[in-house]
Amino acid sequence: MQQAPADRRSTYLAALTQEIERKLQKALISPGQRPELLQKLFADAALEIEDRARDIILKKDEDEIASADDGTENLCFYDVLADYYVEAPGSGKSILDLIVQLWSQSFVSHIFALLFHKWLFEVSVETSEVLLRYGSALVHGASNVFWIDIQANRRRFFSLFSYLLEEVALVPDRSNKISLQARRDLYLLLSRFLFFYKLDDLLEPFLKHFPAYPNAFLVGGPEDIFVIELTDQLQKLKVEPVLLHYLSRMGALKGLELRMATSTRLKACLYSFTSPGGPMYPTRAVRHAAWDTLDLLFPVGRYPRHVISVFFRLLYPWYWPSSCWNFIVTCVTTVVYYILRVIISSWENIRKSKRS
Repeated sequence: MQQAPADRRSTYLAALTQEIERKLQKALISPGQRPELLQKLFADAALEIEDRARDIILKKDEDEIASADDGTENLCFYDVLADYYVEAPGSGKSILDLIVQLWSQSFVSHIFALLFHKWLFEVSVETSEVLLRYGSALVHGASNVFWIDIQANRRRFFSLFSYLLEEVALVPDRSNKISLQARRDLYLLLSRFLFFYKLDDLLEPFLKHFPAYPNAFLVGGPEDIFVIELTDQLQKLKVEPVLLHYLSRMGALKGLELRMATSTRLKACLYSFTSPGGPMYPTRAVRHAAWDTLDLLFPVGRYPRHVISVFFRLLYPWYWPSSCWNFIVTCVTTVVYYILRVIISSWENIRKSKRS
């Protein structure tokens, strides 16, 4: 007799849970191999699910073919396990106990954030002291996995970020389950990665749900805190495509009411990417993107800034040859495109005149 799809799914996820528990137990009793075992376990949890396992997990019969547009192309093991530990809370208790014993080890907070981020807000009814520990571990682990996405310029952990933003940060009943300090840290974390995961369309409601900060009278309101975190994040980025992506999303900041100190901080951060050399050593593409963003957000004083930049550029004579070469290439490219447009336009006019 063929097993029902729901039973097959539960059996499969229970087997995965047992395998995770076995690896954690092995890491606990093998101090020498512990870092390697935990790193492999984290990598396994972050793997995308193969087609055969996907059919089982999504409750599909073996002869059914998953639709190409069902929205699960990038479904990872941690996605389904996080849901499973909400559906069957007792299934993950042994894993959670082992994680608590390994708190101080590398990749443990990563694993906890991936597997139990939904359980923490939808199931957990622990004491406030335990929730404080879990909340801090969640923020720490989520920060680490988001940085992994940054370094690889991928969005494998988008579902984790999306859940923390849309289902936690924007839902007070859930965000209030963790301690106030953990909640503050969570909002700061989301502020740093909001643009990377392309969810800046939720910026306005996100700012409205910001918790109160004790230093708000010094730094300003939610808008100021968000921009401060964002500028700090920009200065830490070393991956050019990611930095260009951040700069391309900065237009979402236009119209925010910021304090003078925050506005100056943002302007100084962007300006640091417009000049070659230290301390940022930006590439040409980054410099141009920074100029575009600076001109968009701060149109007043645009031309004086460019003039001042030219004079400061004279302080870097070793960049003069490349600057001249890029200027020549840009001019030649512009002229060539202009000539091509004229030729194409003339050709179209001739064809129209012949038809008439």
